[in-house]
Order: sequence, then C-alpha cells, then structure tokens
Amino acid sequence: MDVVVDSAKLWLSEFLPYWRKAEGTLAVVGLCYAGSVAASLLWQVTNGVRVHFWSRLWKKDLVGKYGKWAVVTGSTDGIGKSYAKELASKGMNILLVSRTKAKLERVAQEIASKYGVETDIAQADFSEGRSVYGNIAEHLKGKDIGILVNNVGMLVTPRLFCEISEDDIWAYASVNVASVPAMTRFVLPTMLERGKGAIINVSSIGAYIPLPYMQIYTATKSFVSSFTRALQVEYRSSGVTIQCIEPGAVSTNMTQFEESFHEPAFNVATPDGFAANAVATLGYSDHTTGYWPHSIQLFSILASPQWLVVRGFLKVFEALQEKKKVKKN
Repeated sequence: MDVVVDSAKLWLSEFLPYWRKAEGTLAVVGLCYAGSVAASLLWQVTNGVRVHFWSRLWKKDLVGKYGKWAVVTGSTDGIGKSYAKELASKGMNILLVSRTKAKLERVAQEIASKYGVETDIAQADFSEGRSVYGNIAEHLKGKDIGILVNNVGMLVTPRLFCEISEDDIWAYASVNVASVPAMTRFVLPTMLERGKGAIINVSSIGAYIPLPYMQIYTATKSFVSSFTRALQVEYRSSGVTIQCIEPGAVSTNMTQFEESFHEPAFNVATPDGFAANAVATLGYSDHTTGYWPHSIQLFSILASPQWLVVRGFLKVFEALQEKKKVKKN
C-alpha cells in the first residue's frame, strides 16, 4: 500500500510542474473560446435586428430595383397569397400560378381591386410534372419579371413512410422539388441579361431536421435550401438576388393537422404577418427564416443536439397518431 501511495506522490510531483505550465495556456484558450462564442452570439443578435426590424423602417422601391412583375406559385392560399398581396401593395403587377382556376380568378380580382395593379393568372397543377410548364411559359412572355416567389408546396398529413401512397411520393417530387429549378430556369436567364431581379425560394426550418412522420417533406425542403445556396454562389456577382426563406409554422391549410401548429401564436405566424416580415428582409439577407420568432426557434434547434430535437418531434407526432386512433374509435 505504501508503495502505491509513494508512486502516486512521485507521479503527482512530476506532473504538477507541467500542469502549472499548461494552466496559463488553457486559460487563454478558454477565454478565446468564450470570446468567440460571445462575439458570434452578438453578431447573430445584431444581424437579426438589422434583418427583421431595421429592414422594415425603410420604404422599398421593388419595381425600380427588380422589375414590374412578380410571379408567385401556390398563390391562392396561405403564404403564397399573402406574398402576392404584399408585393402588390408595393406596386408590383402579379402573375398568380396555382391549380384551381376559380380561386385564381377570385384572388386576381381581389388584388387588382385593392392595390390597383395588373394581374394575370396561369393555371398549373404542379403535381402533374413537366406538362404544366408550357402554359406557364406562355403567361411569362412579354412581362418584365422582377421577382419570382417559388412558394408552391405540399405536405400530406404526417404518417409513417409505408403509409404514404406512390402518388404522394411522385407529387412531392414534382411539387416541392422539380418546380423550384423549373420555374427558376424560366426567369433567371432574362434577369441575368438585365443584371437585376430576385428569386425567393420558400423552404422550411424542417430542412435542418430529418423529421420522422414528415420524412419526405423535410427531405424535399433540404433540396430547396441546398439548391438555393448553390445558386447564390454561382450568381453572387450577377446583380440578381437569390434568397432562401426557411420559416417555421405558419397558420395555413398545410398545418391544419395539428391545432398547436395551426392556431396563430408567438411562434406560429399568420400568413399576412409572415409575408410582411419576409418581404422586408429581401435585400437584407440571402438566407433567413423571414420571421423573427422563427429565427429564435431555429437558433434553439441548431444549439440543441439533433437527436434530442428529433426525439422531441417524434413524441409530438406519435401523440398525433394516438389522437387519430381515439377519434376513429
């Protein structure tokens, strides 16, 4: 026992000088790390204030900066309709693209009457794939397209992958994925020739999280975010603004499956409130949630271990499945 104690004392006496020498270095490293974390946090807060609040103090001439016409896909309900109204309130003419003709006509008339701008409609069910784009192209001809909002999207009620139909799988690919590069391909070449314009791709906070029960939806939104970031690098000096919007929950028809996601709250935006905030960020940030409470939510998600976030959402969606079973019975 004495031998062990003596050996420990000898090891400690030899180790302590090295530790004392390293102690100062480790303290400096710790201070530098703490400083970098604090600086990063301060930058995020400052940038958040600039993007979400400062940006709203100034009147924007969207027509002069980008062009006369805005094209909005998925524009007869929810975020798309509110984006169209917000852009029209800034004096832009609006081309509405969606699948239901009666809704298109109604929204076009509503916008024209309220804001005194020109409107046009292009009927297109994006789930049908490539065949719908010819009609859209005809309506784009002769228009000075200043802004494209790639908003159209679909979300089936959260469910296990094997419960999703083949039709829904292909619809996800056509609506959430293919529509974004296809519509971008129509307008980007002309914007590049003019050296101005803006493309806004609506993704989701879900792009950061492989959500169970919403596995295809979040995967498609990851595509939208990745595609947008790549374009931003390719055309960074072109004069064309390419923006990625990654919102959290917005109270629309897509979120009706769960009351807590659908009813307006601090972290659940109304479509009009969201669009007003999101349009204000154009030109201030290429990559944003578009709504400041959602930016706080995203910061919390990214600061947490992913397994914990995924586990939390898993519990939420499992509870939803139990609710459905109870209602059926």
